[in-house]
Amino acid sequence: MTIFVSIAAYRDRDLIPTIEDCIARARWPGELRFGVCWQHDADEVRPPRLAGKRMRLIDVPWRESQGACWARAELMKLYDGEDYFLQLDSHHRFEQDWDALLLADLEASSAARPLLTTYGTPFDPALAPPPGQPTDILFCNFRPDGTPSVMCRLRPDLAGQRRPARARFLSAHLLFAPGRFITDVPYDPELYFHGEEITLAIRAFTHGYDLFHPSRHILWHQEPRRVTPLHWDDHVAEQGFRRTAAERDAASLAKVGRFLREQPVGALACGPDRSFGEYEAYAGLRFLRRQADAAARRGIEPAPAAPPRAALRTWRVRIGLDRAQLSPAALQDARFWYVGMHDENDVEIARADADHGEVRRSIAAANGEIVIERECVSVRPPARWTIWPVDRHGRWLERLSGPVAGLPA
Repeated sequence: MTIFVSIAAYRDRDLIPTIEDCIARARWPGELRFGVCWQHDADEVRPPRLAGKRMRLIDVPWRESQGACWARAELMKLYDGEDYFLQLDSHHRFEQDWDALLLADLEASSAARPLLTTYGTPFDPALAPPPGQPTDILFCNFRPDGTPSVMCRLRPDLAGQRRPARARFLSAHLLFAPGRFITDVPYDPELYFHGEEITLAIRAFTHGYDLFHPSRHILWHQEPRRVTPLHWDDHVAEQGFRRTAAERDAASLAKVGRFLREQPVGALACGPDRSFGEYEAYAGLRFLRRQADAAARRGIEPAPAAPPRAALRTWRVRIGLDRAQLSPAALQDARFWYVGMHDENDVEIARADADHGEVRRSIAAANGEIVIERECVSVRPPARWTIWPVDRHGRWLERLSGPVAGLPA
C-alpha cells in the first residue's frame, strides 16, 4: 500500500512544515513516496528533508518555472508504480491518520475508479488550526471566460455518512485516486491557473472516474498566503521575462475555452469512457449557455453517474445442455427459450432469448450436447445461466440453471 505524494512548491516557506506534518500524522508513514517540484531562489540551500530514499526531487530555480500545471505535469513523470496518487499544495496541515481516512472512503465509494477531492479547511500558519470539518465544493457562478467559479463549503453533516459524497468539481490541492490516474489523466502542462480544475474534473469523469468528497476531515489549506511570493506576481515584464505570467494565462484560457466549446477527445482532453455531455448532465451545468440547474446552485449531491463504458465488459458464456435434461415439449414444441444471465446475488444482468429457429438449429446440430452461446455485456460477471423454455401455447416449462464456467472476454 504505497502512496505517491505529489507536491509542487513555488518559493514556499511552508513546504518543509507541510512534508513534516504529512509524515507525522500518517498512520503508515513508511508507505509514503514524495515527488517534490522545488521552485526556489538561486541562493536557497536545499533543505535536508528533501533528501533520502523516499524523496524524488525536481530542482528548479524560480525564474525557470512555467507555472503550477507545468510543475504538476513534471511531477507525474516521477511516478514509479505506487498503489495510490495524492496531489497536494505545499502549504497544508493534516488530520491524524489522514491516509487511513482517505483509503477507507475510497473503499466505501464502491466505485470502479474513485477519486476523492475537496478544498481543505482554511488555516493561518501563525495560529493554531481551527477545528477540522468535512468540506465540499459549491458552484457560485460562471466567470466571464466561461469557467465555473466555485467555493469551499463546510459540511459537518458529511461526517455522519458511511460513504463519501458524490462531487461535481475537483480541487487541485487535494486529489486522491488509484495510481493509474497518472496514466489515465496526465496533467496538461500548457494550462496555467483558471480552468485547471474544471478541465481536470471533466477529463477525469470522461475517463471513467467517479468524483467524491471525503466524508471525514482530511487537511487544512493555508489561506490567505501572506508571505510566499506568487508565480503571477514574479513573472512580469519588470522582472525581465519575455513571456510573462499574464501571457501564459491568456494562452491557457484560450485553450480552456476551446476545450469547453469543442469538447475534444484525446490524451490531454476528454476520455473515451463517458462523454462531455454526460458530465454536463451529471453536474447540472451547460457550459455554452453558462447555465447551472437548481441542484448545482444549491449544492445538492448529484445522482450517480452512469457506469463508464470501460467498466462494462463483454463476457462470453457457453451453455451446454444434455438432451435428457429437457422435456419433449421443450425440444419439439418450443416457441422460444428464455436465456438469462444472473450475478452472484441471482440478479438478472442480461437476457438474450433463443427464438424458435435458433432452438431448432441448436437441437439439430447437437451431438449429445445442445450448445447455446451468448455474449453478456455487464459491469458484474455472470455467475449463473438460466434456460426457461416456453411452449407454443405460451406456457412456461421446466426451468434449468447452472453455474457459468470460464469467462473469456
